[in-house]
Amino acid sequence: MTLSTILSDLDQTRGYREELYKYFHQHPELSLQEFETAKRIIAELESYGVEDVQRIGDTGVVAVINNGDGPVVAARGDIDALPMAERSDKDYAATGVTQVDNNTGKETPVAHSCGHDVHISSLLGAVQALNSHKESWNGTFIAVFQPAEETAAGAKMMVEEGIVDKLPTPDVYLGQHVLGTLPGGAVGTRVGAVMSEAASIEITLHGKGSHGSMPNLGVDPIVLGAAIVTRLQSVVSREIAASETAVLTVGSFHAGTKSNIIPDSAVLQLNTRAFSKEVAAHLHEAIERIVRHECEAARSPEPPEFKYYDQYPLTHNEVSATARVRAAFDEYFGEESTDLAQVPASEDFSIIPDAFGVPYSYWGLGGFADPAAAPGNHSPAFAPDIQPTLDRGIEALVVAASAWLVKNEGHNESI
Repeated sequence: MTLSTILSDLDQTRGYREELYKYFHQHPELSLQEFETAKRIIAELESYGVEDVQRIGDTGVVAVINNGDGPVVAARGDIDALPMAERSDKDYAATGVTQVDNNTGKETPVAHSCGHDVHISSLLGAVQALNSHKESWNGTFIAVFQPAEETAAGAKMMVEEGIVDKLPTPDVYLGQHVLGTLPGGAVGTRVGAVMSEAASIEITLHGKGSHGSMPNLGVDPIVLGAAIVTRLQSVVSREIAASETAVLTVGSFHAGTKSNIIPDSAVLQLNTRAFSKEVAAHLHEAIERIVRHECEAARSPEPPEFKYYDQYPLTHNEVSATARVRAAFDEYFGEESTDLAQVPASEDFSIIPDAFGVPYSYWGLGGFADPAAAPGNHSPAFAPDIQPTLDRGIEALVVAASAWLVKNEGHNESI
């Protein structure tokens, strides 16, 4: 039972791994500023005896375990934290941790309120287990510690820094995310769309400034913006088929400085989500069409300006790879292997496997004993139960990778 051998050290390493997780939890760092996090990851990998450890960019880290002929499996763990204060009840909470955000130049609280500290610890644990028991598998395992998932910049940066040329091409790319929507210790998979395609859009509307008592002499961008906000509400309800899922949110509307001044511009910030590229494209076309026509109707002196940012691709699990992962999960985890509902949040996970041109599979990891009372990701209270979450995170990565790497008489094993 070679898989059992690979995972045989979990009891022995549990105490150390829990302390390591607490270290990452208490030392969160912002996107593309994960310098100490990357340094500690490298130190851990070297302590495991991993010989091939590479930097990709300033804060990306990759570890390669070459173990003879066989498949190549890559697995990703994201490593960045969020600009927010933690409000959990944990005695190891990152209370009072701050960092200067390089994008804004301002000091901000920082917390691992999305669970990336679990992802770091789980992937390190999987590397340690696989490197300690090379007699039980064959092939190559690649651990990708990716920065800046929260800003959709990390995977793109690693591709731009040449990750495709620096690593062997994987046969499959694996990833997981701890969630509050699954029972603690459960692993959830699905074929097809898992996480939504997303984009934020900043729209600048141009008016003509005037005294508030003489609106006829100006073009009011606030009235224009209000008309646009109202009209945009019809896109999902009247242009998207009922069988599809789409979200269009106007999250910010800024204009003006004083009650009796009609300003000369207004800025709207929008966010879109969709589970297909076609729906996402329709949303963006509809937004630009409505905005342009409303500006024309309002006599706007200049056309509107559109700036797209924080763009996330669709995470869409490949059929055969996910079926292989699910079969391995079912055999190893039994009833704790379950279906995963579509997650409306978004990820940059797929950018690296798409750059390699290889299939990928991404699953959810239950992080709380009571999902009904669990805080959502990005909540200031989001701090998963340490166990069984950490053990299960390692097991899930090793079990999934073993569906390719562990063989018995020419056939894949899952136990």
